[in-house]
Amino acid sequence: MNATDRTPADLLRSALAADPARPLVTFYDDATGERVELSVATFANWVAKTANLLQGELSAEPGDRVALLLPAHWQTAVWLLACSSVGVVADMGGEAGSADIVVSGPDTLDAARACSGERIALALRPLGGRFPQTPGGFADYAVEVPSQGDRFAPYAPVDPEGAALIVAGAEFTGAEVVERAGADAVGLGLAGPGSRLLSGLGYDTWEGVSAGLYSPLATGGSVVLCRHLERVSEDVVAKRVEDERVTATRRA
Repeated sequence: MNATDRTPADLLRSALAADPARPLVTFYDDATGERVELSVATFANWVAKTANLLQGELSAEPGDRVALLLPAHWQTAVWLLACSSVGVVADMGGEAGSADIVVSGPDTLDAARACSGERIALALRPLGGRFPQTPGGFADYAVEVPSQGDRFAPYAPVDPEGAALIVAGAEFTGAEVVERAGADAVGLGLAGPGSRLLSGLGYDTWEGVSAGLYSPLATGGSVVLCRHLERVSEDVVAKRVEDERVTATRRA
């Protein structure tokens, strides 16, 4: 983390400048057997495309609230950083009815329909696949995002002191997310660049989003993000720790 990093989007830019080829997010879904590894460069490309979708196609403006009805998933991590890039508030699990935009996984579409603004649906299928049939009232993220630009520039500078994240009812500015993520690193066992944290936590608490994205990003490390980790045995977890060269774990 550089002294000039004041928002999560700043952290990603610094990571991209330092080592674009290194892994940043490795995602496992132990319900489907999926494994996806994204380098800093690949992750940043997804973030840029998603931020362009938000700002250009969805007309999101700084201060707007985006309800993210999504689990801990690599695409959720992309949306969190895209929101930071635009300057909108990412509200994890927030009320769709009062949100300007809602982004929903396949299991929360009914709740997401309460949003009167733009609605985006994520199939959360392996390799970012699309829905076989787009849910009524939604745009399919996997259809909309590929055509977006690979570079992103916000229309207005993002204010580090503006609201950036709401999780478990608590609101954080961009600067607070960066500061807290860096402070959490010691407790999470992240010793700096090269650290690799396996997280089985959900994204519905600060601890979950910190371990599952922000703290590894802030310290030059990477995350092995595991969904449905409770479905596999301890032997499987131990082998994953070895295979992925994990240096720290956070599971409860």
